[in-house]
Amino acid sequence: MFESAELGHKIDKATYREEVPALRAALLETQELLRGNGSFPVIILISGVDGSGKGDTINALYEWMDPRYLSTHAFYAPTAEEKARPSMWRYWRALPRKGRVGIFSGSWYSHPIAERIAKEISSADFDQKMDQLNRFEAMLVNEGALVLKFWIHLAKDAQQERLKSIEANPLTKWRVTKASWDRLKTYDKLQEVAGHLLRTTSTPGAPWIIVEGTDDRYRSLTVGKTILEAMQKRLADKSEPSSPVASPLSPRIDSLDILSALDLSQSLPKDVYSTELARWQGRLAELMRHPKFAKRALILAFEGSDAAGKGGAIRRVMSAMDARQYRIIPVAAPTQEDLAHPYLWRFWRHMPRLGRVTIFDRTWYGRVLVERVEGFCSEADWSRAYAEINDFEHDINHAGGIVIKFWLQISDEEQLKRFEGRAEIEHKRFKITEEDWRNREKAGPYHEAVCDMIDRTSSGTAPWTVVEANDKYFARVKIIRTICQRLETELQVEPLKESKVSKSSKAKEALEAKEAKEANDEQGSEKADPSE
Repeated sequence: MFESAELGHKIDKATYREEVPALRAALLETQELLRGNGSFPVIILISGVDGSGKGDTINALYEWMDPRYLSTHAFYAPTAEEKARPSMWRYWRALPRKGRVGIFSGSWYSHPIAERIAKEISSADFDQKMDQLNRFEAMLVNEGALVLKFWIHLAKDAQQERLKSIEANPLTKWRVTKASWDRLKTYDKLQEVAGHLLRTTSTPGAPWIIVEGTDDRYRSLTVGKTILEAMQKRLADKSEPSSPVASPLSPRIDSLDILSALDLSQSLPKDVYSTELARWQGRLAELMRHPKFAKRALILAFEGSDAAGKGGAIRRVMSAMDARQYRIIPVAAPTQEDLAHPYLWRFWRHMPRLGRVTIFDRTWYGRVLVERVEGFCSEADWSRAYAEINDFEHDINHAGGIVIKFWLQISDEEQLKRFEGRAEIEHKRFKITEEDWRNREKAGPYHEAVCDMIDRTSSGTAPWTVVEANDKYFARVKIIRTICQRLETELQVEPLKESKVSKSSKAKEALEAKEAKEANDEQGSEKADPSE
């Protein structure tokens, strides 16, 4: 793996001085073309052994390129703020926008390498992490990013000499610490771990480039020329970007699906609703104050038909929480800043820290719903989004987040009734738009998209709860009860016992449903009678 980076590559001073001006001019010109093109970001990872010249390489890039459009991020041990969120949160926030170059000194690979060397994680866990990072980088590439990964290598003897040389210079002595010498002692283990990492994460879309770091001039020129050629090649490529498409969705050969099977007639009398709502709101308030919740985060995702009652349900959930504990994120059409980053970037930014709650009114599922149906993205984009969303929610769960997702469903008739009601009520007119009326014409495609979404993204750690929302009272109680019951399971606390009024209400609902079914069956048999 490292043989070619231990051959003693060198560039003499005269050659270096001759080549740098042309390289610098070409980099500046290409960087300006990138800014003008604005169709993709450049993400550069600079990793390698201590003393290999990673910092000097970055300094050279800043000297050769326009620093106003470069950003460098150095990642050390996670801060308290970063530890309180999913591990990838800090990297997502640092991603450069389209047209810019982002340099990562250390990266999402640094922490797993350190953990593996210290034997804090098993080889199986390390491989699982590498697989996760491969999918993350594949997402970046599919979103259009140019990802360049450099591993600056030194042989063991060369690293020891380099550290001595740096330490002997009063101007650079500060760069060598006790930790640097301690890591030299684990050199062999680092090469073993790094070699495995480079093999398993060097992919066609984001390959590793191994550069010998013994000679400063060779190292800097190699990295600079590689970046230049990659950017020039990408800017010259006028073909449409291709990305893998997910396996085809299963055809539906009958009319039965997750939405059509719902019993939308379910309802609650107002007195039962008032009692049950207060009861579950009280329980939710208790769970939010439970000591175990301080080590968890809650993410509530609300999607649903237009006018299905998402806003009303969210307000009832809010009423049970301390306003200092939660944030509500209303999701609308993406801004220009959002569009300049990978699709999930704007949602990663709002992930709550441990002990907090974020409520999303509309969510990251817009890609497989609105964008799919309205044609705002390609089929390749929304097809691969299912897997990317599942990875996103898995990362949240792995970090202690509890993801609870609701789809609120109402019938076409109930939706029309609510639309007309909103148009007549002064303080509700803002809720109804021309787009809402137009969406009714695409009820079929939206219905199909919702069913596909639920089938492909309802996982064990982040299942969908489909809410029968024709009756707002029933929907609100079901939502708050679901949140409480999920929190009880996740926090491992004694569940709230079901009230007598709830039991009697459910018995009444079951009886009414049975009578309605019998009546429907009787009507169906009458219609099928050939004597009629």
